[in-house]
This record gives sequence, C-alpha cells and structure tokens, in this order.
Amino acid sequence: MNANFFGQIAQMDITGDIQITISKGAENNLVVSTILNNEQCGDKAKQLIMPLNLRGTAAELDEGYFERITMPLQTASGLMVNMEAFMKQLEEAKKQSAMEKEKADKEKKAKEEREKKYKDAMQKVDELEKEGKYRDAWMKVPDPALFPEQAETIRKRRTALSAKFAPDLFGASETTVAIAEPQTESALFNEDTTNKENPDDAEDNDNWEDENEIE
Repeated sequence: MNANFFGQIAQMDITGDIQITISKGAENNLVVSTILNNEQCGDKAKQLIMPLNLRGTAAELDEGYFERITMPLQTASGLMVNMEAFMKQLEEAKKQSAMEKEKADKEKKAKEEREKKYKDAMQKVDELEKEGKYRDAWMKVPDPALFPEQAETIRKRRTALSAKFAPDLFGASETTVAIAEPQTESALFNEDTTNKENPDDAEDNDNWEDENEIE
C-alpha cells in the first residue's frame, strides 16, 4: 500500500468519519468497502447512501483506491452536510410555523373576544334605547378606537341616539317675537283730547255767563 495513505485521507475535503472494511475475496482479490458516516446529520435519508465497494488486487487498490473513492466520498460528504443544513432549516421552519400558528390563534382569539364585547355592548345599547333611555344608551355605545372594524357603525349610532335626547339648536324653526314699538313723542301728545276741556276755555265760559246775568 502507498505509504502516503493517511496523508491522502487527510487531504480529502470531507466531513464525517470514513469507515473502511477490508475482506479477502476469491483469487487473491481484496474487497474494500468504504462508507462515510456523519453523526451530525440528523436526516435518516443518509442511511440510503450505500457503501462504495471496490474489488481488486492489492496492487490495483494501491494504485487506484483514492482515485475511485475521493469524488464519491466528497459528494456524499457534501450531500450529508446539505442534508443537515436542510434539517436545521426544516426544524427552524417548523418552529416558525408553530410560532406563526400560535400567533394566528392568539389574534383569532383576541378578535373573537373583541367581537363578543362589541355585541354585548351594542345589545345593552339596544335595550336602553327600547326603554327610551337615550342618554344612557348613548353613554353605553363603545369607543370606536377599541373597535376599529365597527368604528363607522359606532359613530352613526351615537349620532342617531344624540338626536333623540339633545335639542336641535340650529334646526328648530325661528320663533317670531312680537316687539311693541315705542311710542313717539307726538303720539304721546296726540291722545284723544276731544272730551277734555282746556282750563282757560272753561274760565272764559264762566265769565261770559256772568256778564249775561248782569245785563
């Protein structure tokens, strides 16, 4: 065997353990079974990789053993390394998938809880509205910020309820107020004086009657 056997083994770019089994065959031939095992690879598919079997005389194996096994072992090594990387990525993908599923389940549960709270709140609003307690019903309408999916419905409901208990200050018809016009100065002195005697005229009349009596 080539004295550089272990040196050539060391130079091979492989990851794992090389297992070599040598047995004697017919007609002084040797049967060399070589297989690469990578314990770090968790993929059971690695078990499908068959060992590389070479048959020949000792001289033939000395000359051509490494030439025949180097490429297959490096390929198997790379395959198992890739398989291990794949398995790690697969495991990571499973974890991520589990995390995403857990996240989705939490979001779904939270959404269901929000919907239940919204329905319960609106049911209470309906009950108060039927009882004619519009102000109380308005106060029980939930905050739109807590239920963004129903924000528009909530705002409309508040508006409808407020219209039932709040006076419409700007929509009411104007009330006509009769304002008495102030009397002018001439009106104050134009009062009916037909039946009122002037004091001077009365005195003149009395004098005229007295003069007639003297005559």
